[in-house]
Amino acid sequence: MIASESQMDQSPQNEFVDPSAFMADSLGPIADTGALPIQYWQETRRPFCNLIFLLPMLFVYEIGVSLGSGTRGESIRNGADAWMRLWLQRAGVEMVWILPWLLVGILIAWHVRSRQPWTMKWDTLGGMAAESLMYAFILIMLGQLTDYGFRHAGRSPLQLEANSVSTALLVRVVTFMGAGIYEEFLFRLCFLPLAYAAFRSVMVPRGWAITGTIVSSSIIFSLAHYLGPTSDGQALAMLTDAVVRVQSSRELWFGFVFRTLAGMFFAALYFLRGFGITVGAHAAYDVFVGVILINEI
Repeated sequence: MIASESQMDQSPQNEFVDPSAFMADSLGPIADTGALPIQYWQETRRPFCNLIFLLPMLFVYEIGVSLGSGTRGESIRNGADAWMRLWLQRAGVEMVWILPWLLVGILIAWHVRSRQPWTMKWDTLGGMAAESLMYAFILIMLGQLTDYGFRHAGRSPLQLEANSVSTALLVRVVTFMGAGIYEEFLFRLCFLPLAYAAFRSVMVPRGWAITGTIVSSSIIFSLAHYLGPTSDGQALAMLTDAVVRVQSSRELWFGFVFRTLAGMFFAALYFLRGFGITVGAHAAYDVFVGVILINEI
C-alpha cells in the first residue's frame, strides 16, 4: 500500500487506539465500509460478526475444560490460556471466567468504538466456517511442504511430544480448540497492535512496521511452543528458555520454522480476513492435526 506524504506524516502516537484502527491503518480503504452496503468480505471482519462466530467455540471450550477435568480444570488448559490466567492471578484477578469475558468485552468495545450496526447476515457465519476449514487445509499443505523440504535436506520432521497428547479424544478436541482461541487472542488480537504501535512510536514507516510486526510476532509465537516445564510466567524468562531449547536441538528446528511460517500465515489472515476467521482456521487446523494426524504437524 502506497500512502501519500500527508498520510505518512501523521503522528503515530494517535493512530493506534484499538484493533480496528490497526486494521484500518494497515489495509486502508478496504477496512472502511462507510455508508456502502456491507458485503461479505467486510462483514466477516466486523467485531460483532467475529463475536457471534466465536461465542459457540468459546462456550464449548470453557464448558469442556470444566467437565473434562473436574476440579483440575487448569491442568488441561492450553498454554496461552494458562499463561494469561497466571498473569491475571499475579495481578490479583482469579475469577475463572475472567478471560473469556475479557475477550468478549474487547470485541464489544471494539465494535462500539467502530460505530458499526448491531446487525449481520446470518448466512455469513456459514461462509466464515467454510473459509476457516479452507485456510486450515492450506496450512496443512504448507506443513507438508515444509516437512518435505526438511526431509530433503536431511533434517528430522517434528513429532508431537508424548506428554502433549492426551489419551482422551474429547479432551484433545477441547484443548486444541482452546489453543485456536487463546493463542490468537494473545498473539494476534493483543500482541500485533502493541508491536505495531511500538514500531510506529519510533517512526518506522508503515510498510516496514507491518513487516516487523508480522515477523517478530511470528517468531515469538513459534518460540512459545517450546517453553520448558520450569517456565514461571515471566515473559523474558519464558522466551529465553524457549530459545535455549530450540538452539540446543536440531530436531526442533523443523517445528520452529514451520510454526514461524504458521504465525505469519495467521497474521496475514488477521490483517486480511479478520480475527474470527483466523481463530476458526487455527482451531480447525489444531483439532484436525491433533486428533486425526496425531503424529505429524
